[in-house]
Amino acid sequence: MNIRFQPIGCVHSPYKTLQDLATRRKNGRVKIEKTEGSLEIFPEFEEGLNDIDGFSHLIIIFAFHQSSSGSLCAHPPHDHKKRGVFSTRSPHRPNPLGMTIVELVKREGNILKVAGIDMINDTPILDIKPYTPRDLKEGARFGWLEEHLKNT
Repeated sequence: MNIRFQPIGCVHSPYKTLQDLATRRKNGRVKIEKTEGSLEIFPEFEEGLNDIDGFSHLIIIFAFHQSSSGSLCAHPPHDHKKRGVFSTRSPHRPNPLGMTIVELVKREGNILKVAGIDMINDTPILDIKPYTPRDLKEGARFGWLEEHLKNT
């Protein structure tokens, strides 16, 4: 099976390298949540942004364009144990796909101004979906992260 994706846009971010983003993450979650950037949607896809203005948050599907295919185990930065890659957000995965949720600040034509950006500059955007009440799951559990979440 051959699967191909066509980027619909790209990210404009203050993070120029993976190291910039990793350093910012280590210095605190609040800083990431407030980081502003923009999502440039290519002109041929701009019509797809119609009606997006009414949503406060968006789910962004993107390509980890600077990561390599990793092993099936990852070492999360805030944990001392190797974990299965599918239980982490590591960019080094069998398929380099990422997902994040950003706050939509405003739309200016084909540009979406967002807050909470955690992608590096020029990251290819593959899809955008609205964040809706259906995305909130009652009784969600957070596996090995639950212990870490208690300490933050």
